[in-house]
Amino acid sequence: MPEQYPTPGGPDPLAAKGGPDRNPGKNKKKWIISGTALAAVLAAGAVVAPLVMNDDASPASVPAASSEAKPAPTGTPFTVTPAPEALPEAPAVTYYNQAGPPAGSPQTPVEPLNIKVAAQTTGTSLPEGLIGLSLEATDLADPSLSGDNPEMVESISGLGRPLLRFGGNAVDRRFFWTSAGEAIPGNLSGDKSHPVRAVTPADLERVNTLLEAVDGQIALTVDLGNYDPARAADMTKYAAAAFGDRLVGITVGNEPNGFAKTGLRDSGYGISEYLTELKAYAAAMYAVAPEVPIVGPGTYEQTWWGPFAETQLPQRKILSFHHYPLSSCEGADPLGKPVLGNLTSRQLHDHSNDFRAAAMKPALQSGLETWIPETGVSACPGSNETTKTHASALWSADYALSAAQLGISRVSFHSSLITCKGGPPMSAICTGGAYLQPDGAVDERANYYGMSMVAEMPPGEFLKLDTAGGGLAYPYAVRHADGSISVVVVNNNNPEKDAPAAVTLELPGKALTGTMSQMTGTSYTAEDGTLIDGAAAEGIPAAERLTVPGFTYGSSTQTFPLTAGTVTVLNFTF
Repeated sequence: MPEQYPTPGGPDPLAAKGGPDRNPGKNKKKWIISGTALAAVLAAGAVVAPLVMNDDASPASVPAASSEAKPAPTGTPFTVTPAPEALPEAPAVTYYNQAGPPAGSPQTPVEPLNIKVAAQTTGTSLPEGLIGLSLEATDLADPSLSGDNPEMVESISGLGRPLLRFGGNAVDRRFFWTSAGEAIPGNLSGDKSHPVRAVTPADLERVNTLLEAVDGQIALTVDLGNYDPARAADMTKYAAAAFGDRLVGITVGNEPNGFAKTGLRDSGYGISEYLTELKAYAAAMYAVAPEVPIVGPGTYEQTWWGPFAETQLPQRKILSFHHYPLSSCEGADPLGKPVLGNLTSRQLHDHSNDFRAAAMKPALQSGLETWIPETGVSACPGSNETTKTHASALWSADYALSAAQLGISRVSFHSSLITCKGGPPMSAICTGGAYLQPDGAVDERANYYGMSMVAEMPPGEFLKLDTAGGGLAYPYAVRHADGSISVVVVNNNNPEKDAPAAVTLELPGKALTGTMSQMTGTSYTAEDGTLIDGAAAEGIPAAERLTVPGFTYGSSTQTFPLTAGTVTVLNFTF
């Protein structure tokens, strides 16, 4: 992506982490939801219950994202064992207290949202490890990426079982891999905020301690801008040894479609030249680590996707592309300009789906898994009215869910380890301290919380929906391996002006429990005000969540309001 150059010394304050410390020293929260456990935890208030779904045939377990994962056949039906005619007495529960619209809100009416969840899958899955962070390759040399850094461990742990992807513009311009302690070549150049860095086997070992601490995975990029297949193979060999199964893929070069435009290669460099070099790299890398897939082409131009998918390489391939939907920086395309009106529009939601579906075509034709290893609202440099906003958090959640529903198994949001003050404003995380003087703290911006809402969900199969109304609301439904169903509603209506949406939800079985977690914000433009369950932290553990307001025990029809400007994860058992 085009580099996000910060304003040197520019103010970019980020509030300290707020809210209760729900899980100090956290690693992973478990999604264990049983009627008995929930009733014990929530012994108060109104009579509404946990849910337990018992199937005649239990659903197939959903694998973590991998290049060998196969989607379920389109339209696979399932059955829900009917609840007994005489239901046990509903346990006492406590309702979730949603944040309401701001005082004085004009309360513009929103058309009621009707959602009918079918007892049929879409053929695509919400995989474990969907959400990731994309960082520059030079960040591998940053000592903060360590399992011994509790701030980094805590922050990364809020993204489920995350993928850390290393690449970006740095890899072909100011990154130097060496296992022999060589001096950095003189042709590489950087600046104060983007220095040239050498990365060594010791750096990989250190990063692996972070992966072990958060149970994460990693994807790397090798330098193609400075052609050297042997050096790439050497890095691959050490990476495979350091990371083992946590290494899920390596990309050759970052956005090679831009090499000629940026002067990294001569003006004649194109798809044919790239594929010739790719084959040489792939052969050298296969010789030392045949089990590591090649991920590519990692471009934002559609013409490169098909030729990569059709190219024969000795190792497995994964198709990847980059996507920054609002990158018409000067407004040549008015609908692509990074402004709030575009970010919150249905047009952006629909256009992004169309763009990503086009990328899926060559992948599906070749039987390849598809990743988006680098994305964000915009690739335009510096701040704009979309950066650091609650609207970007809503977008992040919807973008990830819609990508997974299309069949994309990895989505990594481009970020930076530069300080919050003066650093790239689109980054999901940033470090504390004065500009370029990190103090060890790691902070999260609004878009991080949208990512966390999706990352903390257990894997499952998407279900077909019939929906109507709701204004700018985008619903999704996922069936988990234990038979429970999560319904996620990204309510992108204006939190300052729009009334709560009245939701009528038809489930494929009679729900015995229904709980929820919710991300909120006071306005589209709010910075540092995005909360999950009332705190600037990942959500409350599933077994401790409160009951959906108005939940009807033993019914397949549920009605409840949802506040505008929220992402709500509802979980039902039968």
